[in-house]
Amino acid sequence: MRYLSFLLPLLLISISSVAYSSEEYKVNRGDILLITVYEQPDLTTKTRVSPKGDITFPLLGSVDVKDLTVNKIQERIRSLLQKGYLVDPQVNVFIEQYRTEKVFVMGFVNKPSEYELFKDRPTTVIEAITMAGGFKEGAAKNGTKVIRVEDNQQVTIPIKVTDITKKGDKSKDISLKPGDIIVVPESFF
Repeated sequence: MRYLSFLLPLLLISISSVAYSSEEYKVNRGDILLITVYEQPDLTTKTRVSPKGDITFPLLGSVDVKDLTVNKIQERIRSLLQKGYLVDPQVNVFIEQYRTEKVFVMGFVNKPSEYELFKDRPTTVIEAITMAGGFKEGAAKNGTKVIRVEDNQQVTIPIKVTDITKKGDKSKDISLKPGDIIVVPESFF
């Protein structure tokens, strides 16, 4: 019983943080939404957010949902349905599947692979390297770089890890974008 009273606050913190993050989450291209309208089974729709950021919904056609939270999407569909279709529609939107946004960590780390970015906040270079099991012995930490494509151009961003880890300069621990490649080279000294 003593352990249960210890775990209950932790459980409540976990539940509240999940609820918070899903309310604040803005729908991304590739996410799959399940939309229901109370007592309107013909309007139940499972749809994927298009690359343009819209969805297709019965009666309404294309609906722009780019950068909207679930609550804002519900409000938008409800408002559109009220304009000539239903008197007081009760719309529910659920994110059935999140599009996974990944980065790749390669080179002298313990588990080189692809890793999912956090959904509720930005993921930094150090966090991604930690997901990859940290640096291997012999890694040239200060040679770490992020390779990113911006405006159809490849950009290389050098990351001086010791400025972050030893000097505490968090501003150098940049946020990653989907598709980024983190390369940790081998030290030759």
